[in-house]
Amino acid sequence: MTPTADLCDKYGEAIKVIPGPFINYGGEQTTNGEVVTIDLEDDNSLVRAALEEEGKGRVLVVAGKGSIRCALVGGNLGSLASENGWSGIVIDGCVRDVEELSTCRIGIFARGTCPRRSEKQGKGSRDISVKISDVTISPGMQLWADADGVVVADQSISS
Repeated sequence: MTPTADLCDKYGEAIKVIPGPFINYGGEQTTNGEVVTIDLEDDNSLVRAALEEEGKGRVLVVAGKGSIRCALVGGNLGSLASENGWSGIVIDGCVRDVEELSTCRIGIFARGTCPRRSEKQGKGSRDISVKISDVTISPGMQLWADADGVVVADQSISS
């Protein structure tokens, strides 16, 4: 994978940097792929539903409004994502089961951790444009994440 810093240098303003910090809790140090989006708050029902599907090397972007009240992904969902062929997960929120996540063969980038599980009421929206900080992320965009940060671009950009 091309490092995010190199992508920014090469493509300038065509690359959008999602303001961090994001910490990688997964077993892979980097992730990249086509974006699938979920917009939610403190309810990870749609996250599970998405990760139960074949990932096809895509990256699930969870716009969790930066909530620190609960975890949106834990060890079970990390394993499910890895088993189903997802490249990674980027969460504007928290994770839990950090030791379990570190064994998953994907990148799992999140704002932090919280031991509390999320609600399960089926709330949220999928496959819509979402905002994380001031960056709009739409399904089908390309995403790259590494130790330097998380960036997205339209499909016309390739690494």
